[in-house]
Amino acid sequence: MDEGEQGGNAGVPAPRAGTALLDRRARVIGGLDGRLRDLSPAYFGLVMATGIVSLGAHMMGQPLVARALFLLNVLQYGVLCVLYVLRAVYHPRQFFGDMVSHLRGPGYFTAVAATGVLASQCFVQVDAPRAGFVLWLLAVVLWIGLIYTIFTAFTVKTDKPTLDKGISGGWLLAVVATQSLAVSSALLATHIGQPYRLELNLMALSMWLWGGMLYIWMMSLIFYRYVFFRFSPDDLSPPYWINMGAMAISTLAGSLLILNAPDAPFLVSLLPFLKGFTVFYWATGSWWIPMLLLLGIWRYGFQRFPFQYDPLYWGAVFPLGMYAASTWQMNLAMEFGFLAGMPRIFLHVALFAWLVTFIGMVRSVLRLRRQPSGRV
Repeated sequence: MDEGEQGGNAGVPAPRAGTALLDRRARVIGGLDGRLRDLSPAYFGLVMATGIVSLGAHMMGQPLVARALFLLNVLQYGVLCVLYVLRAVYHPRQFFGDMVSHLRGPGYFTAVAATGVLASQCFVQVDAPRAGFVLWLLAVVLWIGLIYTIFTAFTVKTDKPTLDKGISGGWLLAVVATQSLAVSSALLATHIGQPYRLELNLMALSMWLWGGMLYIWMMSLIFYRYVFFRFSPDDLSPPYWINMGAMAISTLAGSLLILNAPDAPFLVSLLPFLKGFTVFYWATGSWWIPMLLLLGIWRYGFQRFPFQYDPLYWGAVFPLGMYAASTWQMNLAMEFGFLAGMPRIFLHVALFAWLVTFIGMVRSVLRLRRQPSGRV
């Protein structure tokens, strides 16, 4: 055998190795593309949960925790914005198809609520009113675009699911998104001069009232679905905790309106109404906590439903943190005093739930990296 034949034989494995490497890269790229295609519309719940736990820690004198979570939240928000834009560009059919789906569409309201929560963090935690204003304006634009797109599509589409198949606690994310605008508008009003302070307080009041009305509409349907249709463990998805979270953020918005009353005469005239409905929202949210715990015990204890990470679990962390923050603010606004211990307890519960869910998310991401494709 001459050198030419030897050289030729020696070079045979090289193309195979190169082909294998290209195949591996193609599988990795394909897997990442698949995860981008299947990205949950509700993933901004991660920013909502992290933001409200950070705000609660700031309110209750834990600056290191609050600061660390704020910085993490800015990073998470930026990454998710990039991922959502990439999904809209490369997978428009899935992106916009989810938007008009009865079960997945309301998940997009997490983008509005997350932007509003991050704006509130800028106002409260880092005294960055300009950044907060930009985020508040973005939240307004997102709210207008999503709420009319989604509900118009739900109204005019030809093929619609039955009530038991088409509605879930995730629909109440529309209420949370609306109330997040009430909260951020009330906070922005404290950082801006007259006459815009009056307009912002009126906007906050209007959003607070509209969010409450929207909750009544939706909760009536959800409760009817609970009681009169067959209920399986699969139906009790984590967004059902938004039943409580929507009332908690309504309590927070009402408390801020009470605190803003000295700067807006029309709020002074409405103080009895504001205080009454704020307590009403808080009491309703409080009622849901034992009910949701009992349903959780039924799901995981009696029905043996597997407990594994799902991005929807951020929809259960957020209400815990929001209940802590809203109870703290209501205690200040109403000058109760005797509720000071309750929000601290719920803050620690929310921190624990956030940590467990975050660890689950990291483990899920690492596990998916070793797989060619998967849902994120």
